[in-house]
Amino acid sequence: MKTDTQFLFVALLVLAFAVGCQPPGERTSGAPPHDPHDEHAEPPTVDPAWPRLPDDWLIGEVGGIAVDLDDNIWLVHRPRSLNADETGLMQDPPVSVCCNAAPPVLKFDTDGNLLDSWGDENGYQGEGYEWPATEHGIFVDHLGYVWLAGNGPDDHQVLKFSGDGAFVMQIGQAGRTEGSNSTEFLGRPADMEVDPETNELYIADGYLNRRIIVFDAETGEYRRHWGAYGNEPSDEDTGSFESGMEPIQQFRTPVHAVRIANDGMVYVADRVNNRIQVFQKDGTYVDELIVEGNTLGAGSTWDLELSPDDGQVDLYNADGTNQRIHIINRSALEVETFFGRRGRYSGQFHWVHNVVVDSEGNFYTAEVNTGRRAQKFVVDHSGHTH
Repeated sequence: MKTDTQFLFVALLVLAFAVGCQPPGERTSGAPPHDPHDEHAEPPTVDPAWPRLPDDWLIGEVGGIAVDLDDNIWLVHRPRSLNADETGLMQDPPVSVCCNAAPPVLKFDTDGNLLDSWGDENGYQGEGYEWPATEHGIFVDHLGYVWLAGNGPDDHQVLKFSGDGAFVMQIGQAGRTEGSNSTEFLGRPADMEVDPETNELYIADGYLNRRIIVFDAETGEYRRHWGAYGNEPSDEDTGSFESGMEPIQQFRTPVHAVRIANDGMVYVADRVNNRIQVFQKDGTYVDELIVEGNTLGAGSTWDLELSPDDGQVDLYNADGTNQRIHIINRSALEVETFFGRRGRYSGQFHWVHNVVVDSEGNFYTAEVNTGRRAQKFVVDHSGHTH
């Protein structure tokens, strides 16, 4: 009897060791891997005073939000989305004591203090580049360069600036696009990220094209591109998404976001298909997650962000149709919980478009349409949400 008990103990020990040593990112047939940081029991709390603007400034639709390595928060908004009633101080003659449109690029610290801004109510015009008609997407890379795009009908370019707003490079050309297999021209790009390991720029391209395309972030030289499931992208009409339909082999427009994890996995938001697809850096397809799969209209996967812990345990998804931030266990590719709801009050969302986190795990969100704001959500570091 003692021998049988010893044998059972050893067998269980071997099994536990085998499960515990499973390579990162692989799934088990049992429960998803435990999040070492918390159990996500409490939602983060909105900071209603963030951000702070000069008394006579107003922001329009916030088309992008980013966090840099110093935990500064960057916004790009759409000054031209504000109407005459909102910009009474800018009318000739002025019709009210407020407001002026804030410059399109704004930089804040985590307390909401304004640190810098570029441009005016007409965007940020200058020599050698074409500012987008509709600002969309911002990213600050590991070298401090600021990348921007636009999704207007003729916005087929991505711009690179220094941190103080000096123009560095343009990829693509406004008004010129040659389809989803062009190696030179873009098609209404939505989002971008630079891989610090290779200094390559990944573009979610986007509102017209249906692909991820990669360039050298210093020279602008083309590297590679791919579509859904790693397929060659096609511009054929895929029709509208319908609830319950089988997944299609192409991205639908817009291909709305791209994020690169420390372990080399590339996450792509295929917004109207309600899915997040996972790739290796060379475009090899790995896996996918359907999020709120019956969502119609503008879809459920709007923006992606990774948690700031070393293992990047969680993936965050901004869902601008269901108006929530999903918290996803990255290894298991399972939605654990969410926060947010539709509404106009502080802490609620209307067309939540983007989400980022700082090094402490606090969330920052951006809203377009008539949401027209950015919000900060503070985590309880003694508790449950990081």
